Amino acid sequence: MTDSDKLDISREKRLKYLSFFVLIISIFLIFRLFQQQVIVSGQYREMAERQYYTKIDQPAKRGDIYIKDNDSLNLVDQKKNGIFPVASDLELFNVTVVPRHIADKRDAAKKLSSLIGEKEEDIYSKINCDKWYIPPLKKRLSKEEADKIADLNIKGIYLEGQYSRFYPEQEFLSQVLGFVDYDGNGKYGIEEYYDGLLKGEGGLLKGVKDNLGRIIKVEESEPGKSGANIVLAIDRSIQYIAEKKLKDGIKKYGAEGGTIIIMDPTTGGIMAMASSPDFDPNKFNEIKSEEQSVFLNPATSENWEPGSILKPIIVASAVDANLLEPDSKPSPEEGGFSNVVTVDGYEIHNSTDTAMGFETVTQILENSDNIGMVWVANKAGNEIMGNFLNKIGFGSKTGIDLPAEASGQLRSQKSWRDVNRATISFGQGISATPIQIIQSYAAIANKGKLVKPHLLDRIVYKSGEEKLFDNGEGEQIMSEDTARKTTDMLVSVVVNGHGKKAAVEGYDVAGKTGTAQIPKPEGGYEESDHIGSFAGFAPAKDPRFVMLVKLDKPKSVEWAESSAAPIFGEIADWLLNSYLKVPKNE
Repeated sequence: MTDSDKLDISREKRLKYLSFFVLIISIFLIFRLFQQQVIVSGQYREMAERQYYTKIDQPAKRGDIYIKDNDSLNLVDQKKNGIFPVASDLELFNVTVVPRHIADKRDAAKKLSSLIGEKEEDIYSKINCDKWYIPPLKKRLSKEEADKIADLNIKGIYLEGQYSRFYPEQEFLSQVLGFVDYDGNGKYGIEEYYDGLLKGEGGLLKGVKDNLGRIIKVEESEPGKSGANIVLAIDRSIQYIAEKKLKDGIKKYGAEGGTIIIMDPTTGGIMAMASSPDFDPNKFNEIKSEEQSVFLNPATSENWEPGSILKPIIVASAVDANLLEPDSKPSPEEGGFSNVVTVDGYEIHNSTDTAMGFETVTQILENSDNIGMVWVANKAGNEIMGNFLNKIGFGSKTGIDLPAEASGQLRSQKSWRDVNRATISFGQGISATPIQIIQSYAAIANKGKLVKPHLLDRIVYKSGEEKLFDNGEGEQIMSEDTARKTTDMLVSVVVNGHGKKAAVEGYDVAGKTGTAQIPKPEGGYEESDHIGSFAGFAPAKDPRFVMLVKLDKPKSVEWAESSAAPIFGEIADWLLNSYLKVPKNE
């Protein structure tokens, strides 16, 4: 074999190896191409879309909150007759600019200056560049202000709309309403409790974005579904009077705060719920962290030992069990009521340290006699008294449509010692919320039926459909006869007892005062501070409202008959004579 032949064979082998190598590379490249274009093409498409396309959640318009308003019955818009907006979404606008697109920056700065309230030179220094983006020149402009800027028709100046929650009455009803935070979530009050209903369903905007992440072309827009509107049972006029009288009373009596609740005893609808101190929900972000307890509604979230306003409930438990009557009194063998009684080694006194003698049950309530109440509690016993307190709502939440409701504290009657039963009989050793007290008095006013307190009156959907709140008839937790007898005793308290200043001429008012001691954390009670309250309803035989007035730590008066009772009387007088125009007794 010649050298030439050997060279040809070597060349042929190299060509075969090269061809084989090229084939392997080609197969690999074809496989990779197939893999990239078919198998994982979706991943690359998503990556590309993420680079150039964006999706932005579009919040829906939040539903409005209304309250009843008899002064608006002549509105042109018949759909809004009798209601008033207390929370709504206000469309505000941010002024954004693309400096590169503005042809005459000096002229633009001059024209914008008077419309957004900024100095011309300050505006010019910000826009005198070729940037694609700078922070908004002005935020939260009204539609009227935004329209004036839009009328300038200057290329490179844009208006970005956004919804912002607005409360037109500022502090009015603030702790009932709550607020909406900057993420669009309801916080506290009605805004939180009905957040899902008010918020609606958000939409979605899809579009092409630039290298700064801004949408430069809208490809698809799915509008959100606006939230439903809700109407509360709150009456605007009654709420106004309640808030005014509460603040006037706090100032007059030097109190640290207070609460007034007015409710329809037959439906459970809250007509007014006022507390002080309060806040402006438009400025919730300005409240210091150590002061944010003001966001909580004391009417439903605050416990206190109610004192003597609990006495009618204890009396009703004994009357309902047929153990006592309004004219029942101790037998000669039992002896009359002294100024002190010793129970389990503890001395219990009357508030005036006066011996009352042979009082009737009605007189015990008239005189707010602690010693007499110990006798009533002993007649009822642990089981009857404890079960009745549970049935009428103490120790459990009422279920009112507000967040963070407290349940109060009521120990099981099985663990009561004699001294526990004795102190609970005059409202100590038990804690309650203002809304629990209102619910219990409403049961007496409503012929023994317990209804759940509620704020919602109806839901109004965007379709126009309305859904009314249905609270039912309530549960019969005491006999009608017990409710009537207890009512008569409460009328006697206002006529003959410590409730005289809650009276309204020409009407039978039923009610009871309470001057409650304040327990110390370490035990015992404060020496100088107290909480004054008055709970009652009117007219007694056919009640149109049940009301609680509570004043925290009044300084200028010692007894609730001189503070909470007269506030109750002033509001009741206005309700009966001026607002509800209830006929007087014949």
